[in-house]
Amino acid sequence: MPTTTLCLDFGNTRLKCAVFRNGEMEELIVLPDDSDATIRDLVSRYQPVRSILSSVINHNPSLETILAEAGPFHKLSNQSKLPFTTPVGKPESIGADRLALVSAAVDLYPGRNTLVIALGSAITYNFVNKYKEFVGGSISPGMEMRFKSLNVFTAKLPLVKKDWNFPLMGYDTRTNILSGVILGMATEIDGIIEIYRQKYHNFNAVLTGGDAPYFVYHLKNKIFADPNLIYKGLYAICEYNNNTDV
Repeated sequence: MPTTTLCLDFGNTRLKCAVFRNGEMEELIVLPDDSDATIRDLVSRYQPVRSILSSVINHNPSLETILAEAGPFHKLSNQSKLPFTTPVGKPESIGADRLALVSAAVDLYPGRNTLVIALGSAITYNFVNKYKEFVGGSISPGMEMRFKSLNVFTAKLPLVKKDWNFPLMGYDTRTNILSGVILGMATEIDGIIEIYRQKYHNFNAVLTGGDAPYFVYHLKNKIFADPNLIYKGLYAICEYNNNTDV
């Protein structure tokens, strides 16, 4: 009998749920909203034995009760039992999404100094050392934020949508912006990776987020891209918090 775990990730742009069966991610769902009806339908359809939620938004609070009624439910926070330590000044300020990403790094790359780079509304750089200490990182504007800022803070620049087919040297306003934003991000990512690589031995970097596979081709550093890393981290935390032997 397969066991099903629901791993919900509520970000600034979309509400998503990964379905794990017997430890393997089988499906990724984009939810239309977080209403009681939507969550009840999700539970009815997949019959989870447990669930976990990572949320960086003000979500519908009653969904936690609905999920808990179906089986053990865990809301990820700095109070969660985690497979790493957080020796930072204000651990309560760490976003739930970053906790999930670091958990995945610890689970998938044990004994390594790992930098997880997440491409979302913002770019987050999350470093966990070989001693399982999440010591911090950095945050910079994401791709959509950069496109919007050029439009909002200037009088005549248009709002450009992402397009991976662009030249190095733009030949009009649109392609100039595409080249500047996307290659600018790639150069930023390469530069930060190189700084970490020079400082730490046994170093590993992984790229995640929906746009990660596209950026791999623009990076000088050849690093692994895993767009589903956050869900793997949520699953690992869910298992960790439901294992009474830990």
